[in-house]
Amino acid sequence: MTGLSNSDSSVVTVWSDIGCPWASLALHVLRDAATQRGYTLLVDHRAFPLELFNERPTPRPIIDAEVIAIVGLVPDTGWRAWGSPSWHYPSSTLLAMEAVQAAKSPEVGGLTGSDALDAALRHAFYAEGRCIGIPSVITEVAKSIDVLDAELLSRRLEEGTSRASIYRDWRVAAAPEVRGSPQFFDAAGRTLHNPGVDYRWTSSPDTGGVPRFESYDDTWVEVVLGWTQPG
Repeated sequence: MTGLSNSDSSVVTVWSDIGCPWASLALHVLRDAATQRGYTLLVDHRAFPLELFNERPTPRPIIDAEVIAIVGLVPDTGWRAWGSPSWHYPSSTLLAMEAVQAAKSPEVGGLTGSDALDAALRHAFYAEGRCIGIPSVITEVAKSIDVLDAELLSRRLEEGTSRASIYRDWRVAAAPEVRGSPQFFDAAGRTLHNPGVDYRWTSSPDTGGVPRFESYDDTWVEVVLGWTQPG
């Protein structure tokens, strides 16, 4: 389990891609549950870069179909199918994930700032139809977060200081213990992959298939929050 999770018992580690709707659903539900319960949630984000694993951008029709299915099940996400011009659609989420990694630096924002940026970038993509693959959008989103030093983050992106961490995560995530995006780990190595979701595609996405939920159970959040709460 070396390298798969943060060693701090108060931290939840999540492997994901910002462009993965299932990861974004899980994080939305987890953050909402933590807020409702008054829990402090510390998340260490690790990159599971789908475009590096698959050697292609994640096809928009797949993401659109998954987003629509998720919105039908969990409407309070505020998401919508992509409605911005097609040429605004991001072909890559690597820079967005790099920004989340760069934000972990204590002088930029630490884990709190990093998680806030991750949440804000996902909202910008899924709810606002913004191109989170370009620096100007990432910087604009970062400026809306009080706990982040957006100017320092912008300089870190210019310098590319966290790009290597994306590739390191990619190679670590090739281990069989990491099954995909999202996957949660605690410091002891307990893990949940795409928790609560049971679905299938009606047919291949290439032929117009759509994801169909067999069931969804959000009680998994109690397990993950229990990893970090005393008693």
